[in-house]
Amino acid sequence: MVLQDAVITRADNACELCKSTSDTEVYMVPESPDDTAGCAILTCDICRAQLEGEAELNPVHWRCLNDAMWSTTLAVQVVAYRLLSRLSTEAWAQDALDMMYLDDDAKTWAEAGLIERDATLDSNGTALETGDNVHLVKDLNVKGAGFTAKRGTPVRGISLCDNPLHIEGKVNGTRIVIIAAYTKKS
Repeated sequence: MVLQDAVITRADNACELCKSTSDTEVYMVPESPDDTAGCAILTCDICRAQLEGEAELNPVHWRCLNDAMWSTTLAVQVVAYRLLSRLSTEAWAQDALDMMYLDDDAKTWAEAGLIERDATLDSNGTALETGDNVHLVKDLNVKGAGFTAKRGTPVRGISLCDNPLHIEGKVNGTRIVIIAAYTKKS
């Protein structure tokens, strides 16, 4: 009860992620270093269902992370980092993730709760990471944009997709999904 009261008081009885006041409940952040109020957050039923995997992530709902990521509560920052990482295929989420800062201990805690994924590999089998620069190794017809991305075209600051076979990047000012095997790390 002490933990619950401390979290509710800190959060002013509102979800610490989206600020909703309906059906709030204490959520213990997975992979936490201890069981104190500093490792728990107050969440609404909508946020909690998506955090626990009972509902699919709704990117529109999680736009609230643009504010939550600046919370002074470390547990809120950790959950925001994890959610932004899971939503990194959304341009706004990737931008927020790029702006976010966590010290080394907090980042270790945040990354401990992320789901491991298969590596995204380029045409040479080199592992790609978010922010890498690549170039195309073949001409790609970009459907819906009306142009062909020519071989050798640089793609700077890529982001990874949920599918480890794909990456996202801007070509000719248009953000597109690219098959990772058609690129080479620069």
